[in-house]
Amino acid sequence: MALTTRANIRIKHHTVLTVITALLLWAIYALVPGDDKKYLWSMATAYTSIILLGVTLILGPLNVMKNKNNPVSSDLRRDIGIWCGLTGIVHVIVGIQVHMGNIWLYFFKAVEGDESFQFRDDLFGAANYTGLIAGGILLMLLLISNDISMKMLRPGKWKRLQQFSYLFFVLTLVHSIMYQVIEKRMLAIIICFACLMIVPLIMQFKGFLSINRKATQHK
Repeated sequence: MALTTRANIRIKHHTVLTVITALLLWAIYALVPGDDKKYLWSMATAYTSIILLGVTLILGPLNVMKNKNNPVSSDLRRDIGIWCGLTGIVHVIVGIQVHMGNIWLYFFKAVEGDESFQFRDDLFGAANYTGLIAGGILLMLLLISNDISMKMLRPGKWKRLQQFSYLFFVLTLVHSIMYQVIEKRMLAIIICFACLMIVPLIMQFKGFLSINRKATQHK
């Protein structure tokens, strides 16, 4: 009975998240200026994924500040994370088709007077390297976002792997800032991006202070 109830709750989660994700994709696609459909989809999937990531990073500290239990895994947080992962992976696939005709040119550049290639040592290359690493971490997080992986890995190891989401956030932040500079994006987009990143950072900091304060009180 409990399993059926939980399954129904998760079905409701994913139904609602499907609608929310679709609305976010549509709204961002419509609001971002430009005519290049690949660019617009790249932006829509990127910012939708960032919004969903921000929500997952807010939920934990919110529980701490409300004196609620913060379990190793929360179905709601995990389900939101799954949609963050799906839109993030789509962003990687679409994003590497926006600027270059050849995907490899995102990471390598031709050597003048030679037929060889070398790793990019410019801002464009750095932005793509961080994006690629972030995409790899996101794929790993997506693959273990299920009960089977938690049982196989055991809660402790599973939780440690899930904490790579913080590294993913940092890499996403760095990757996004570099692309703001590369593409010289309009002020409205920069302000929107800053808000999406600052809110989770503030909440994480508040959560840390709450945990530290409670630990001090119990000494």
